[in-house]
Amino acid sequence: MRSILVHADNDSACEDRLQVALDLARRFQGHATLLIATPLQQFVSFDPFGGTYFAAEALAAAQADDIALESRLADRLAGEDVPWDIAMADGDIVGALAGAATFADLTVVSLPPAKEDRRGSPPPMLAGDLAVTATTPVLALPHGVKAFDADTPAMVAWNGSAQAAHALRAAIPLLGGRPVVLVTVGDEEGDVPATDALRYLSRHDIHAELKTVARDGDTVEERLEKEALALGAGLIVMGAFGRSRLRETIFGGVTRYLLTSGRVPLLLAH
Repeated sequence: MRSILVHADNDSACEDRLQVALDLARRFQGHATLLIATPLQQFVSFDPFGGTYFAAEALAAAQADDIALESRLADRLAGEDVPWDIAMADGDIVGALAGAATFADLTVVSLPPAKEDRRGSPPPMLAGDLAVTATTPVLALPHGVKAFDADTPAMVAWNGSAQAAHALRAAIPLLGGRPVVLVTVGDEEGDVPATDALRYLSRHDIHAELKTVARDGDTVEERLEKEALALGAGLIVMGAFGRSRLRETIFGGVTRYLLTSGRVPLLLAH
């Protein structure tokens, strides 16, 4: 993972994302790109008679804020031992990140903070929207995660889907040298046997364990999170998949729960 893209903005978790990206860049001798996106559509309004109004002053203020952020980030990175650059983009955050991720190996974003502390934060489903839009895997960090720990166990949420297999392949660089456990909940097997996934990992010198757990009255997502916390996992790997083409129902319950309430870093791929 030599090219690492980071969502940069003024929210409180930006420094955490940046530090994780720098950790990864050092680990893989890579390059960090920070992307600042200004959603132009928020400065356009429409009246009931078809008129369009452009809030030029508000846009100018937002662009000035972005320039100030770019300057602060440049000062922050000046002494780092990792190559970096800062990019600016117009348009919505998901579209800008997906476009910039075309030649990235990984995109680092944040999961939403607690509901009482979401003022000024990115969209709550940013990580999920990006995972099904971009061609690169997405590393989504809970608030408070300030470093990438490569030694803690990794848990793969395995349901036998093509999306889970794709996420597993994308995660290979992050799985080497650490304990890896494939966890399935209940008797859901899917189309891809877990034994095939274990065989694939072994060819990359990753000798994983397979663990099947009962729901025990929990939802699948609650059971997965309990297993991750019991393992002391520093990473959950899972596929982002949809039940419908509609935006509001595109994520299954497991993905949605971990995207909005998860407490463990999450690697997503579609």
